[in-house]
Order: sequence, then C-alpha cells, then structure tokens
Amino acid sequence: MRKSRKNKNTTIFPINMEQLEEMLTSKFENNTDLSFSVYKHLNKKIAVFYIPYQVTPEKVEALLLKPLLENEKAWDPEKILNDIPLSSGEKTTVLEEILEKIINGNVIIYVENEDAAITYPMLNVQKRALSKAETETVVIGPQVAFTESLTTNLNIMRWRIRSTDLVMEKIMVGERFPREVRLVYVKSIANETDINTMRQRLQELHVDELEDNNVLMQYIEDDSFTVFPQFYSTELPDRATYAITKGRIGVLMENSPNAILAPSTLFSFFESTEDLYMRWNTGSFLRLLRFISMIIAVTLTPLYVAGVTYHFETIPTQLLVSVGQSRASVPFPPIFEAIFLELMIELLREAGARLPTKVGQTIGIVGGVVVGTAAVQAGITSNILIIFITISALASFTAPSYLMGTTIRILRFPMILLAGMLGIIGILFGISFLIIHLLKVTSLGRPYLAPIYPFRMEDLNKVLFRLPQSFQGKRFASFRPKNLIRFKERRAKNKNDIDE
Repeated sequence: MRKSRKNKNTTIFPINMEQLEEMLTSKFENNTDLSFSVYKHLNKKIAVFYIPYQVTPEKVEALLLKPLLENEKAWDPEKILNDIPLSSGEKTTVLEEILEKIINGNVIIYVENEDAAITYPMLNVQKRALSKAETETVVIGPQVAFTESLTTNLNIMRWRIRSTDLVMEKIMVGERFPREVRLVYVKSIANETDINTMRQRLQELHVDELEDNNVLMQYIEDDSFTVFPQFYSTELPDRATYAITKGRIGVLMENSPNAILAPSTLFSFFESTEDLYMRWNTGSFLRLLRFISMIIAVTLTPLYVAGVTYHFETIPTQLLVSVGQSRASVPFPPIFEAIFLELMIELLREAGARLPTKVGQTIGIVGGVVVGTAAVQAGITSNILIIFITISALASFTAPSYLMGTTIRILRFPMILLAGMLGIIGILFGISFLIIHLLKVTSLGRPYLAPIYPFRMEDLNKVLFRLPQSFQGKRFASFRPKNLIRFKERRAKNKNDIDE
C-alpha cells in the first residue's frame, strides 16, 4: 500500500497543432468528450481545449475566447496572462499537469510553437444544496449538514471559525484517481504531534482511489482489527467546529459529506452537541442515560439467557413463574431463542434502512408487530424475551454515532453465546475481555479510554457529565492541547456579586 511516488514530467512544447491534438486524443483514449478547437489569429494558430461538461461554456466564450480573438495583437503566453482579465491563469510546460488540469475543469490555451500553455480553472461544480443531517438528527441547535462539495464544506468551516489561526492544509491522496483532502486544525491549540501524525499517515497513503472519508478513516486508523471505531465521523459542521476549537483535528475530503475528527475516545461517541445547547443538568442526565443504555444494550439479553439457563435462583419467585409459563411451549434453549430474535431485529433494521423512507418505516413497524406476535403464538419464542430484546434494541439506538451503535449491536452476539455456554461467568469473562481490549486501543496514539485511563480528574466533567459553563474554562487535557485555557473562570460567590 505504501510505495515511493515517481515524478513524471514530460515537456512537450514547442509543438504544432496536429501533433498536440493527436497526443491529447491518444491520452484520452480517443474519447470524444475532449473539445479541441483551433482558431487562426494574425497568422498564428491558437488551440483551446477542455472537457465541455466540466466547464461553464458561457464563461469560456465571454471571458476567454472573446478577448483572445477580438484583440488585434500577436499573442504569446506572457501577453495572454497580462491582458486577459482573469487572475487565476498559470503557465505550464508539463504534459501530465495539463492532463490533470483538463480533468479538473481547466481550459487550456496554446499558441502554436510557443514554449508554454496557459491554464484557466473554470470548473462547473454541480453540488447538493445545504440540508438537514440524516444520520445525526438534532432537535436543538444548527440543522445544516456537510455536503459532497469540499468548497462548500470549507466555506462553512471558515464561516463558523473566523480566525486567521485556522489552518486548512491541502493534501492530495490517491495514485490513479487523486482526491483532495484537507487537514483542518487551529494552529495555536492543536497538539503538534497529533498534526504531524495525521499528516504523515495521509502523505504515506498510496492507494489507487478513495471513495469516501469513511474509507479513508479505515486506512489511517490505529488498529484495523478492532470492532470499535477510533475516529469520529460526523456530518454536522457545529460538531466539527466544536471539536477543532477544543484542540482536535478534522479531515475533510472532496465528494464526501462527512468530517473525520481525531483523536477520539470511547466517550466521544456518546456525546451530542445537543448536550451543549441544553442546561448543564439536563445535558448531564442525557449523557449518563446514553452510557447506561450502552451497558443495557450489551448485557441485558445475555443476563436473561444466563439466568434462565443456569441461575434460576437469582430470579424472583413470582417472575420465575411467569418465565416458566412463557417458555412452557418453547422447544428451543434460551440461547437459540435469543439469537433468533436478535437476528430478526437486525434483519428488520437493515431492511428498513435500505428501503425507501415511507416503505421502510412501514416494514419496521408492521414487521416487528406481526413477526413478534406470530413467533410467540407459534411457540418459537417467549413474550418476556421479546420485551428484553426490544429494550436492548432501543438502548443501542441512543448512541449519537451510527458507527458506535452498530458496534454495540455486534457485541451482543458474542455476549449471548458466552452467557449460553458459561452463564454469569461467561458474561464476566466477556466484559473483562472488552475492558482489556479497550485499554489497548488508541486513537492517533492517544488512549481510547481517556480520561478514565490514564485517570484525569479534571477531564471527567467533559465526558461523563457536564458542569455549568463557568466550570468549563479548560480544554480536554488528555489530548494535550498547546493552549489549555479557554477562558478565565470567574464564579460569583453569591447572587449579589456582579462583574466589575
């Protein structure tokens, strides 16, 4: 995957028009999309070539061809650059650079037998209008989401972070089909080691193409074998700007409506920007609720399987009678019953996600009710287990991150298997294995369980819960930002104290 990049510089000028047209046609594999026009001006031939649907024809006609052909002077590259009223023109003599610029929406002008060509960017960008986020729905706060246009996304970031300290470093990734990637950070805040690490990973990544930021994230993450996502992927500009102003690094890519945020911790995936827009006590309650939901989603169904299979004595007598009656007609062991229902829930969720919106909602509701009722009546499963499965499924959907929610749902299956084979001992073994694994996971070299491990008391109020804004004067110290202080904390001793 990593190899040395070879420089290919083929100088072709000066050249006559027939040779130039033949060379370009062969490079584009005789593709008829390339427009190659030759005009005669004062006994000199001038070639203008571009891909029509990549540029705006009206701009080419008005801004280039009209002043180029109507002016009664002999043209050469220097005069074209000086006299045509466009500031973005460049000279080039390299064939590979000309081909790349044509693909990227440039118009090329060449005066026969001159030693250089002139390129003018006139890309006709087709982009989706700004809209609401689909995967990270928020009730309170900004509703706008990133789009597939890198220019639009950079504009949003500049508009939200109005500072000359904001750096948007350009890196081209992709050997055969290059894609523009931007490394975004605040220079006076972000840790220099994190910046260099991310930059190095992007520059050393030599692949043919990258389809999306989520694919890029899989190439540059610390551990490719863990089920836990190590970088946060978001389509919310307010979340990206909040993270960047606190010292983290963002990665934006052309044709991708998501931003990568690094480094990230396990707790980052349970935070929501809504927590900031609510009062601190309400935000803390919701954040703690998500952590509790994660524990419920991973352990509730395995606890049912372990209790019914091995530990009858732990179940209250009245509940045990209900469990026995509901399982009286079920011929399968609890582990098979639980896995069957979990798979059914996942099938309904996947079908609902892939179908059109209105049809998907209908399938999810009708399928859950009809199939669940039929399964109980047919004696395949018990109605009590359906309650446990439903609570676990709802708990897994509370994670703001879709990637982390999927991870939690995957973890349920090995936990159910361990509970069915070893009971409570199996569940404890699974939890211990998860904790040991999480202690080893890193994100851009930073501990994944920070600030729990290594322990930092001052960072707990930024991940597990929230305190009032007057207590939030410092940034997240575990990421070691250059500037730890956000503002000087001033707390009134009583309600009669006022700022001087």
